[in-house]
This record gives sequence, C-alpha cells and structure tokens, in this order.
Amino acid sequence: MLSVISFLIVIGICVISHEGGHFWAARLRDVMIHEFSFGMGPEILSGRRGETQYSLRAFPIGGFVKLEGEDAEEEDEGKRESCDPSRSLANKKPWEKIFIIGAGASVNIFLAWLITALYLAGCGVYDMQTPKLGKIMEGTPAQSAGLRSGDLIRSIDGVELKSWSDIRENILKEDKDGDSFEIVVERGGAEKSYTISVPKDAKTGARLLGVQPSLEKFPPLEALSKSFIYSWNMSLQILRGLYMTITGQLKADVTGPVGIASMAGDAMRDGFWTFIAFLGVINLNLGLLNLLPFPALDGGRILFILIEVITRRKVPERVETMIHYAGYVILLLLIVLVTGKDIYRLMR
Repeated sequence: MLSVISFLIVIGICVISHEGGHFWAARLRDVMIHEFSFGMGPEILSGRRGETQYSLRAFPIGGFVKLEGEDAEEEDEGKRESCDPSRSLANKKPWEKIFIIGAGASVNIFLAWLITALYLAGCGVYDMQTPKLGKIMEGTPAQSAGLRSGDLIRSIDGVELKSWSDIRENILKEDKDGDSFEIVVERGGAEKSYTISVPKDAKTGARLLGVQPSLEKFPPLEALSKSFIYSWNMSLQILRGLYMTITGQLKADVTGPVGIASMAGDAMRDGFWTFIAFLGVINLNLGLLNLLPFPALDGGRILFILIEVITRRKVPERVETMIHYAGYVILLLLIVLVTGKDIYRLMR
C-alpha cells in the first residue's frame, strides 16, 4: 500500500507539473485549451471551467493537455470551426510552438533543480572534500577510542590528510605493520592524539575504523547555485548512460511504472529526504527523456518544427501524425514489456 501511495504522489507531482507547463505556456500564447487531464483511459471525474474541461482518468500513468490545432486529424470539426483561427496551435509562430511544447519538460527540469536545492538546504550532502567526521558507528574502533562527530582528522601515522578518501587510503595500507594507528584530530581548535587498534576482518581482510563523512547543509541561495551544478552533472550522466545503452556499450536495467512504484515505496520507507531526492531524480529523468527527438515525445514534435524552419517546408500533417502514432505504439509496447519484466522480478 505504501508503494502505491508513494507512486501516486510521485506520478501526480511529475505529471501535473509537466502538463501544467504546457497549460500555462498555451495560455500565455493565447492557444485554446480544450482539456486538461490527469491519467489515461476512461474518465472517472470531469468538470468544465470556462472553455476548458478538467478530467481525472482511470489509469494514473500520465496525462495530457488537448490544444486547439494540435491534432491534424481532429474529428470534431464543429469545435474547430467555432474557434478563432488565431488561437490554434497550428497557426502560431514556430518559436511559440516550441515554447508551448517544450514547456512541460522544462518545468520538470526546473522542479528537479528546486527539489535538489531543498535537499541540499534541508538534508545536505556528505562532505568528501575534507576529512571531517560525521556519524561515528557503534561498536567500532572509532567509538571505542573516543572519536567524536565534528572531529577533523589531521594525520594518520604522521601522514597529513587533505580529503575524506585519504582516511580510507591510509587505514587500508597493505604494507601496514600491526593494527595500531596514531591518529591526530583537531577538536575545538586544539589537537588531540589517539592510538587506535583497527584489526583486519577475518573474512574480508579489510579494516573498518567506523566513521562516516559529515553532512554539509547550505544556505538557500548557495543551495540554489549548488543545485544547478548537481542537476547539470546528473543530466550529463543520464544522457551519457542513455547513449551508452543505445550503442550497446552499457547494459542497463530499464524499469517501468511497477518498478518506479516499488522504488518510490522503498524511498518513502527510508525517510522523507530519501523520498525528496528520489522525486528530484524522477523529474529530471522525465524532463530530459521528453526532450529526446523521438516521435510522440515533446522532443520529436519540436524536431518537426525545426525541420520546417530550416527547410521552409512543412512536413505533410498526415505523415507527421502517422510518424507520431508509430512512436506512440512503440513507447506503449516498451512500457508493456518493461512492466511485465518488473512484475516478474517482484514475483521472484
């Protein structure tokens, strides 16, 4: 039940923000909006406000905003004729079309940036730049010796430390004689020296001091700037991973709605901040993937607009509609296959 609730929260925020981006962009450019829907399939609830119908549909796996002039094969000729032609998406300038179509993914990416900033300000990230101690694990040599959270390790066996990775590097030295380490820490402006025994694990042969990095939180403005860098780097990683998967350089485990629901439930069980981080990653993925130049996706629709701008010739509407329909069928089949795989994995 927790997985279902978590999934509905995640998909609700992602879909409503995405379709809301299309909605408000269309309003800004005075395009008639026939319907704003959350979910797919048959209607459960609906109501009209002004010229727009708002609906809730049976399957909460997406949504849509139906704009005047978006579908060249629209059958409701009466509705089309009653609308001012200037309010049709088809009659807008190329930059206006790109603005409206790209607004959904842009809102998801913007939301991911804000969510990441919230995470950096409220939870923080591990400081890997300095050898400053965070949590001291119970029942470990570090706790027994009296090391405290906030201590800054200056040296181990006389070797000066500069970053967090230096702790592991010096504790796991292969040529170390014995299990005793001389560790100097800075605490409250004064240095303290400890002799700590860190024996090797009988099974793995590794040593465990029992310390974790400190969590660093950022002021709101700094969190926003740091969030931009984190989001940018993560975007590059997502796109690089997708490219390597498509070219066969990387074997990736793709997941669908069922898998996302399971992960959302796991994130919620791990705590509020884990769930917030998960929500940010999902929004970033959704925004980037929607901008890919694939038929039926927002990026695919933008591609056809750019082709028209460059060649000064519009792709025949029927051809474009058929290409997008084929892309939609491919995406639907992919979702079905991935969902079946997710269900099989959960049953196992």
